[in-house]
Amino acid sequence: MTVADLTRRFEYGYWANRKLFAAVGQLTPDEFTRDVAGSYGSVRNTLVHTLSAEWGWIARCGGPERGPALKPGDYPTFDSLIEKWLTIEGYVYEFLESLIDADLHRVIEFDFGRGPMSGSVGELLEHAANHGVHHRGQVALLLRALGHAPGNVDLLFYDGEQRAPRA
Repeated sequence: MTVADLTRRFEYGYWANRKLFAAVGQLTPDEFTRDVAGSYGSVRNTLVHTLSAEWGWIARCGGPERGPALKPGDYPTFDSLIEKWLTIEGYVYEFLESLIDADLHRVIEFDFGRGPMSGSVGELLEHAANHGVHHRGQVALLLRALGHAPGNVDLLFYDGEQRAPRA
């Protein structure tokens, strides 16, 4: 695992997020916050959890502090959430740019209330990027349940788009 590998994982995630956001942006305010299904109920709640977790992992690894977990009620609209999302993306890129490959071996200890845990910075950042994949799948399902097809956000399509000639 290298910093370049992790940067690619996050870049893919942000590309996929933008594809989902295009569909989320078409939701009515009621659809955005409606309890539909899943672990977090609504599109908004799932997205807020995803963003909060990503920022939490970046903070644990030495990036900008998040403080308490983000709360869905603080993001009543899609626009308010996107504004925060773009800020956090900036934090992630700044943090990744500050790392060298050797930093990825540093071990971080943390506790979620179930006892002490630890992992290397590389492992924890890889988890953070992968965690977003999991929740994007949930959001895609919620969007479909609300009648909005988000399109395909598989890595294969990201890679193809990255290789396509630029006009």
